[in-house]
Amino acid sequence: MIVAIYVVIAVLVGYITYQSFPKPKDEDDFKPYIRAAIVGIITIILLCIQPYKIERIDAGNVGIKVEMVGDARGVGKYEYKTGWVIFNTWFSKIYEFPTYQQHVEYKEQTVITKGGFQCNIKPSFNYSLNPGDVGDMFTNLRLPIRDVEQRWLQTAIVTTINDVANRWQVDSLFNHRQDFEANIVAEVNKKISRWFTMSQLRTNIVPPEALVKSIEQKTQAIQEVQVAENRKQVKIAEGQMRVAEAKADSAVAVTKAAGEARAIKERQLSLTPLYIEYLKIDKWDGVLPQVASGGSGGSLFISPELKSTKQ
Repeated sequence: MIVAIYVVIAVLVGYITYQSFPKPKDEDDFKPYIRAAIVGIITIILLCIQPYKIERIDAGNVGIKVEMVGDARGVGKYEYKTGWVIFNTWFSKIYEFPTYQQHVEYKEQTVITKGGFQCNIKPSFNYSLNPGDVGDMFTNLRLPIRDVEQRWLQTAIVTTINDVANRWQVDSLFNHRQDFEANIVAEVNKKISRWFTMSQLRTNIVPPEALVKSIEQKTQAIQEVQVAENRKQVKIAEGQMRVAEAKADSAVAVTKAAGEARAIKERQLSLTPLYIEYLKIDKWDGVLPQVASGGSGGSLFISPELKSTKQ
């Protein structure tokens, strides 16, 4: 941009100079024009090779201007910049670092779980830079942010995933993947917290094919045990219900028998001689017993009840 501005200024100056010169009449009159053309060409060449440049630091980014001279590992000093920045490219360089969340996905890699089983991972995550620590990060790493992602940050994250996986049994890892990934995030943030904060990690871990069937069988066995336990609890509940019903029926029978026994006892107590005579009189129909005589001198007593039966 600076070069374009200089070229426009040079053209305007040349045009104004040309208008101010008198029209040439002989060869000597062309000399001022030749000198002006030479000066213009030299000016354009100098503008093309001049070291100054202008850049704009976008919103949501931290810019640092790094002086490329000095003995501090090639970074003599740095300063934070915002907005438009003019700098000498021969002695300075501008680096831009985003402070908003960045999403990163790494290629598939292999980690070892506890017990020596290999699993494939393809981690993806979000991270953000600590704005106040950008200069310190650059002083130590001397890399632009995309190179940091693919080198230092990748090494820290993949190494941590492998370290955490070494402490997990392979089946437990897949049964509790959320806890496994949360453990990784906590460990990674301990390592990178000086400059970064990581979140929303997904390991996308895939078990070996040989273990898939084993895990499925174990899961199925666990489910079957749970079903059997549920059936057992149902049977126990049904048995308890039958016992309760039997106890209830027994209680009813006992109560009924006790009532009947009490009623019989009360009736027996109430059968006094007087009451028995009353019952006899109450059932008598007024017919007296009859006596029949036989030739042998005996007699036959016929009660009213027998007589009525014969009739």
